[in-house]
Amino acid sequence: VQLQASGGGLVQAGDSLRLSCTTSGRTVSNYVMGWFRQAPGKGREFVAGINGSGMMTSYGDSVKGRFTISRANAKNTVFLQMGSLKPEDTADYYCAADLTRRFEIRKQASGYEAWGQGTQVTVSS
Repeated sequence: VQLQASGGGLVQAGDSLRLSCTTSGRTVSNYVMGWFRQAPGKGREFVAGINGSGMMTSYGDSVKGRFTISRANAKNTVFLQMGSLKPEDTADYYCAADLTRRFEIRKQASGYEAWGQGTQVTVSS
């Protein structure tokens, strides 16, 4: 399976941005998908996850109430709607697929087998 993240860019604090992750190859429409981010000099941080049906979601504490994850299985796409962006949201954002689970959303990066290449988000103050 291949994952392609897009939608990153340079925005100002308070702005919104939507990231997309399209998948190809093996279908992942029934599996858990996640978004992670990595800022320079820091480890990979869980941002959001969504189960196979799209009915369950999970968020990292730093983005709760500001970010929303969703998926369009018919289009093999997962979205991350980011609002009220802050400079500390600046990072490379990665989408990932957990190819072993349909329901449980894991927050550890090691739980995801397939990764996209990352899209850069920069939030200026």
